[in-house]
Amino acid sequence: MATIRFQALSELLSRQPKSVTLPSNKATDYYADLVFNVESMRKYLSKDAFKAVKAANQKGGSIDRKMSDGIALGMKTWAIEKGATHYTHWFQPLTDGTAEKHDGFIDYGDGGNMIENFSGKLLAQQEPDASSFPSGGIRQTFEARGYTAWDVSSPAFIIGTTLCIPTVFISYTGEALDYKTPLLKALAAVDEAAVDVCQYFDKNVTKVHANLGWEQEYFLIDEALYQARPDLALTGRTLMGHSSSKDQQLDDHYFGSIPERVTKFMMDLEVECHKLGVPVKTRHNEVAPSQFELAPIFEEANLANDHNQLVMDVMKRVARNHKFRVLFHEKPYAGVNGSGKHNNWSLSTDTGVVLMAPGKNPKGNMQFLTFVVNTLMAVYKNQDLLRASILTASNSHRLGANEAPPSIVSVFLGDEVSKMLKKIVEEVGEKKMTPDEKTALKLGIGRIPEIILDNTDRNRTSPFAFTGNRFEFRAVGSSANNAAAMTALNAAMAVQLKDFKAAVDRLINEGIKKDEAIFQVLKKLIIESKPIRFNGDGYSGAWVIEAKKRGLTNITSVPESLSKYLEAPAKRSLIESGVMTEKELEARVEVEMEKFTMKIQIEARVLGDLAINHIVPTAVAYQTKLIQNVQGLRDIFSAEEFENLAGARKELIREISGHISSIKAKVKGMVEARKECNVIEDGHKMAFAYDQKVRPYLEDIRYHIDKLELVVDNEMWPLPKYRELLFNN
Repeated sequence: MATIRFQALSELLSRQPKSVTLPSNKATDYYADLVFNVESMRKYLSKDAFKAVKAANQKGGSIDRKMSDGIALGMKTWAIEKGATHYTHWFQPLTDGTAEKHDGFIDYGDGGNMIENFSGKLLAQQEPDASSFPSGGIRQTFEARGYTAWDVSSPAFIIGTTLCIPTVFISYTGEALDYKTPLLKALAAVDEAAVDVCQYFDKNVTKVHANLGWEQEYFLIDEALYQARPDLALTGRTLMGHSSSKDQQLDDHYFGSIPERVTKFMMDLEVECHKLGVPVKTRHNEVAPSQFELAPIFEEANLANDHNQLVMDVMKRVARNHKFRVLFHEKPYAGVNGSGKHNNWSLSTDTGVVLMAPGKNPKGNMQFLTFVVNTLMAVYKNQDLLRASILTASNSHRLGANEAPPSIVSVFLGDEVSKMLKKIVEEVGEKKMTPDEKTALKLGIGRIPEIILDNTDRNRTSPFAFTGNRFEFRAVGSSANNAAAMTALNAAMAVQLKDFKAAVDRLINEGIKKDEAIFQVLKKLIIESKPIRFNGDGYSGAWVIEAKKRGLTNITSVPESLSKYLEAPAKRSLIESGVMTEKELEARVEVEMEKFTMKIQIEARVLGDLAINHIVPTAVAYQTKLIQNVQGLRDIFSAEEFENLAGARKELIREISGHISSIKAKVKGMVEARKECNVIEDGHKMAFAYDQKVRPYLEDIRYHIDKLELVVDNEMWPLPKYRELLFNN
């Protein structure tokens, strides 16, 4: 009982739920208390400064230095009154998290005395070290300069005693080094393109927002068990572990009663989120044991993404206070459901119309169909780009694993919308429509609100599903920065909408009426994008065969998927839209290839260490006990009795020996494979080599370890088992 595993289990048994005291039973009493939002700005800024921030937020553009000084003074005054002593530019480099460098408000005054100081210059721009963050070759180690610049559209907030200012992160030469900069450009591109298309239907539309509602799935594990599993602590997932006799087979955890200890954690988390202005609303048990979900109300995409990154950080801190660790890895446990971060995406106008929602009249529904069909076409043309934006080393374990969408990108529309598209194809001719045809079609379109809202199901096997007034991009991974997927999707949509408008305008210039021109282009797009539409079971083997016939790609290799960023369709969406330069795109791919390589490298090193230093010695020790037992039997019983009694034991000894030998041989082979890969200088080729030569060893070694777990004495097994890891709350 002295092993680290049993020490961890003993500590777990002593846990008591932490008490939580709510600031108020009404979240609205303290909501956004730590956010420098519109209400705070009205109170702490001059009228001119407030107008400047509001204008920059709504229309874009910069704020002059004099006005920035006034804004900084008001922000500093507010922050200090809230207990802040430091400030930081909070940014999202190309890592798996956020970054911040804290500076105190303290400074020398004119007379040499100490004062609190925070200027417009410090608010607008800072200069962190750019060489230590991934840049894909844009910045060399000796070229350290990089800049963070204030993102006016995302409000500042306070964490602890630090004022956090959301910023972009760019190199000295202006290239983006973060996730936020391309996202902002993609949102601007889709805004411009969507407004132009909306003008066909409503001249009052001047701005289109991309909205995002993320659903964050995660696992909780007691920190004692977490520390007793070095693979979890170092890689985020269990590199070994036989399945538990009971896990999620009964579906009894899904939407079940939330354990008391977990509820206390969730309450604490929600309070912190609400103080930071994050509108978290939904909490529930997910399918797998110890798996849960948190979801907010929809927000504008840039702010929603900032909030998701913030929430992931807050979750980690709150979890520690409750003696938990939170796992964002997409597949921390083999054999049970992994975690995603479903991105519910839509476009809405400044006139209050959700463009993916049915309208109240034929014109509104024609606009609805226009944006739905263009979304179909954007996904169809950019299936490889969208996959590349979400397929990572960790998410590759989850996709297609019977609880997540497959790597084949398809769109679920539901029966009613599919019928409407079929109706357009059948009734819109190549030539000018008759008045009767126009009337019949418009009457059909006018029925959409009656049939769609209550008849659109969610297809949980679809990676991209229409759900009544939005599309749900279900393939995004739990640990991901949403900006990668949202940048790809909005950029693709922007280019597609421009193509659509150009096609409609050509027909109008040829003398065809506007409505008829729109219908003709929609018909063409509906026919062309038909292969991407699939309402069936995405998990089925039949779909894999059917998708191949349709010409859809099914890429499961992360390096192969990342390479698609550099092909013509992806380049057109990202570069032609102005979201990235070719240099920036190439750098992104370089960074992602390197991250993939390093993650597989780390997993291989951790597994090799655990296998040789934990598992093999334990198996040998148990084997030795068996050998001693057999030798004792030989001393006590006759030769005939001995053979009858010792046969099963000797077979078990042989089985253990076989697994030990296989583990040692495969770990040695994995080490040699790593050495071969590590001398490859080209980053892309190294990623492919790790994928093909090193990664397969992880499952091969795991197989033999998991077999040993079934036969080695439970008292001797050194690491917590799945039954202990999954049922720990």
